[in-house]
Amino acid sequence: MNKAILKVNNFSISIDGFGAGPGQDLANPLGINGMSLHQWFFPTDAFQQMTGRGRGTTGIDNDFAVKGLERAGACIMGRNMFGPVRGSWPDDTWRGWWEEDPPFHCPVFELTNHARASVTMRGGTTFHFVKEGIHAALQQARQAANGMDIRLCGGVSTIRQYLQEGLIDQMHLAITPVILGAGEHLFHGIDMAGLGYKCIQSTPSDKVMHVVIAKGE
Repeated sequence: MNKAILKVNNFSISIDGFGAGPGQDLANPLGINGMSLHQWFFPTDAFQQMTGRGRGTTGIDNDFAVKGLERAGACIMGRNMFGPVRGSWPDDTWRGWWEEDPPFHCPVFELTNHARASVTMRGGTTFHFVKEGIHAALQQARQAANGMDIRLCGGVSTIRQYLQEGLIDQMHLAITPVILGAGEHLFHGIDMAGLGYKCIQSTPSDKVMHVVIAKGE
């Protein structure tokens, strides 16, 4: 595609549809058993190099991981993905899960109900906190992306909000053979067909089923 698009990449869900487990906290950033959804991603060469750990595995999973990390001029994420702090920000101590050099390397627009000054990190990542909702965050991200695509990082609640408005152009999901049974369900109550979404690709690997969903023309 030539135009800038809003996309979800490398997003893992369980076979019963959950994108995160229950009980998110410092010990469980993705909820209880949530990390099990991403075991296809962590060994890949793309992830290993992104986190400075050397070389990793190649093949189908890595191909999707690499593609999912390309051409992002800006990112959007929900507050839960940024960290476990709830309510008003007590101070500026919490700066995300990723230490001082987050893997985004672009402006990140973080949805929140509570004002906070932007946080500039190493590697080109700056977190901007947007109180005005999903449309305002998307508008600011488009301006910052300067014609490049915008990556919607998550979490589940944020993706659902953009899906319900039909604003996501394309989604790559990795359906993992794990049953969570509880947590945050990605598609519950959302009429994907009615919103014009279609599955345009499905590719199995040894660990997951990669599925690409896009808005119909």
